[in-house]
Amino acid sequence: MTAANLTLPGTSYGDAGATELFNPTTGASFTQIGAASAAEVDAAIERAQAAYLAWRDVAPGTKAALLRAFAAQVTEHRDELAALEVLNSGHVLGNALWEADNVANVLNYYAGAPERHAGQQIPVPGGVDITFHEPLGVVGVIVPWNFPMPIAGWGFAPALAAGNAVVLKPAEVTPLTALRLAELALEAGLPEHLLQVVTGRGSVVGQRFVDHPLVRKVCFTGSTEVGQGIMRGCADQIKRLTLELGGKSANIIFDDVDIEAAAAAAPGAVFENSGQDCCARSRILVQQNVYEKFLAALEPAVTKLVVGDPAGAGTDLGPLITARHRDSVTQYIAGADIAYSGSAPGGDGYFVAPSVAMPRGVDDPIWRDEVFGPVVAVMPFADEAEAIRLANDTEFGLSGSIYTRDIGRALRVARGVESGNLSINSHSSVRYWTPFGGFKQSGLGRELGPDALNSFSEVKNVFISTEN
Repeated sequence: MTAANLTLPGTSYGDAGATELFNPTTGASFTQIGAASAAEVDAAIERAQAAYLAWRDVAPGTKAALLRAFAAQVTEHRDELAALEVLNSGHVLGNALWEADNVANVLNYYAGAPERHAGQQIPVPGGVDITFHEPLGVVGVIVPWNFPMPIAGWGFAPALAAGNAVVLKPAEVTPLTALRLAELALEAGLPEHLLQVVTGRGSVVGQRFVDHPLVRKVCFTGSTEVGQGIMRGCADQIKRLTLELGGKSANIIFDDVDIEAAAAAAPGAVFENSGQDCCARSRILVQQNVYEKFLAALEPAVTKLVVGDPAGAGTDLGPLITARHRDSVTQYIAGADIAYSGSAPGGDGYFVAPSVAMPRGVDDPIWRDEVFGPVVAVMPFADEAEAIRLANDTEFGLSGSIYTRDIGRALRVARGVESGNLSINSHSSVRYWTPFGGFKQSGLGRELGPDALNSFSEVKNVFISTEN
């Protein structure tokens, strides 16, 4: 399905105006989406509360069947969802198809939970002690613009499986796939109002998630600065919170690996989604004695990347999300010492060529700041201790990679690096069946994997006396 014959999802919201959407590939406006007022958000939350009260009592097997039906709807409409993401977000088509599949996979994974999220029987004197996992109620999920589909699924799938209702706020500039997913949930048979998408400004919609007492948990993925504000707001009600925030992850290359292979793999770790990825390994640390060799091998791996129409065959990188973000990234690149760059189309699209920077030191903005674009900084290190020190010299701790053939060193460095998700001799960060989250200012709590369900429920302990 192409953008030309797509039916764009709409919204009934609009008391607070509308947001104009732009195709990042062309820079052209193509539609408007209504922005909800505070009153409209409150009404959605109240509808979600009513839906929750019914959903929590639905039989576990019925919940599971409905979530699997939802997953099947996503799979059936994967081409449509991917085309929406190419149009709205500028994602390369192959990536967008993977993202739609990820939503279906996450739904199928958590569809197993309602029948398996069991409590415990704990030995106690004088009776029987048992625990229950009770749902929280209404969960507010705030989704960023860089991965609108999968991150939405990471929030709503385990929340629904644990018995909650969800009100989801997509990013203002990328609401289309979230709106379509909500339609598919209804088509799959999920109860009305159980999963609602409310579009609009964060200062209105997101703020009501924080302030409204019926919202029992907020899941936020986005900038550290905004996450700090949400955390402060949630403190007033002791509201449950999951935060997945920024990153400035390191890719550590030791001298005992195949340097050409490590250099060939490095671009995929940082330039995926044009560098708009919290897990991007945007700092590469290379052992000093192979530093020049690595830089030489990295150049052809960078310059061969094809930047262009994300719907086109053979395109590696699409545009950045907005003109404003493009300008921010290009300012960082202009202020850095660039060793070499690839190429990018001109015109009105928001394209930026991938670039490799040589930081002037550890205080260089290109080394310290989360640029969130297709630029990577490369720095040498002397030994294992310095590699760990440089990797940890950041307020973030989300992801990272370690390349070495020495398994002992790999484990020592993995334990030494302050990061929530590390890969040894690879760049994998996110698997839906394993936990994902950050250290330090990269976040709070964990998403995905078997433990995510616990963050969407409360443990209730019940003691039954056998002596009366």
